[in-house]
Amino acid sequence: MTAQPAAAASGLTAVPHSDLKLSLNAEKDFRALGAAVQGVESQSGAVSKVSALRVAQSGQHTGQASLCHNTGLDGSLKYDGFCWDKADDTSNSWSTAGGWTPQGLTGSHDASPSGTVDGHHLYMASWYWGNGGGPNDRNKFARISIAESKGTSVTYGHVLLVRPTGQGASANFVPVEHVHADGVVWYGNKLFVANGGELQVYDMRHLWKMDSRSERTGIVNGVSSARWHDYALPMVARYQTVPQDTSVRACAPATGDKPCLSSLSLDRSKTPDALVSGEYREHDARGGGRIIRWNLNAATALPEADGGASVGSATADAAYSSPVWQMQGVATDGTYYYMSGECPKGWVPDPPNNDSYSCIHRAKVGAEPHVLTKSPPLTQNLSYAPSSGRLWGLNERINTSNGKRVVFSLDPTP
Repeated sequence: MTAQPAAAASGLTAVPHSDLKLSLNAEKDFRALGAAVQGVESQSGAVSKVSALRVAQSGQHTGQASLCHNTGLDGSLKYDGFCWDKADDTSNSWSTAGGWTPQGLTGSHDASPSGTVDGHHLYMASWYWGNGGGPNDRNKFARISIAESKGTSVTYGHVLLVRPTGQGASANFVPVEHVHADGVVWYGNKLFVANGGELQVYDMRHLWKMDSRSERTGIVNGVSSARWHDYALPMVARYQTVPQDTSVRACAPATGDKPCLSSLSLDRSKTPDALVSGEYREHDARGGGRIIRWNLNAATALPEADGGASVGSATADAAYSSPVWQMQGVATDGTYYYMSGECPKGWVPDPPNNDSYSCIHRAKVGAEPHVLTKSPPLTQNLSYAPSSGRLWGLNERINTSNGKRVVFSLDPTP
């Protein structure tokens, strides 16, 4: 039975999910990647493993430990947050010179039930690199930023996402390309990155320090480099919602059995833990993007495989149609789903523009959503921290003169 189109109903409505799958070619997209990672690390001196905390405290970049731009957030929600440095605040992936745009947000509150990793509160954002207005120009490379915000200071470092190749002494790595690097979730020792019809998986236990900083990516004469980055993170698995060996951009939001993975978040409110994906749809679609739950295997930190296997293809646990227009992010505290997207009429100027605030909507399953608060322009992914009870988010607005980007958190239960 094929999943039916999800109508943009007025409420957050359950829809068919039994045909929604994350398919895995275990030999090509799991075992071969693992062998390549081992091969790279077996080459003496080529790479050295470091911790996420070391990257965050590297001092490579210093942010601002406060919200440096207007956010639109409701003051009763006790909001807070931080900003990137000037270069990352104003970077422009639409320019011919090239630049980075942030998309997803996760942190140690997802990685561990304690809310910390190595005793520290860390935050992680995903970015894509582009140098023009066309789809092939905008989605060329991907990175993550690992940050530590202490309330009075923010430091962070950038990490290039790479794909390992070969095996043994011939193993190497190349940049991950043709990637939007949308939603991101740090779960245990794994990092999930959404890319349309593809779910990429990286292993935080293999975070590599490079020998040199140059444009090339890979190992040459025993010296490693990752396109001007000090650090690289290798892919260890790759799932697809579209048929194998087809374009991952061929996913279909709101309809059929090829769901798009746009936003990602983690739900620890039930057992087993679940990865929550959301589908973005354009304004003219008037909502209808699906929210899909994928159960996780805590032992492997991977999607719970069908048939009791430790690693393999996985079937969705539930799905809902969201009425929120242009849903960019979704997270849940176990009671409510929080969805970032367009504001209803009357909340922002009509028609809205690129500097118009977004809105965060809140709804229980089966009920209509209501606006919790306005939020920064072009708010993207959301992430709920059960350890603190706070909702986190970030925005992507490009403003090359003054910047517009923030990372924010709020108390969603005023």
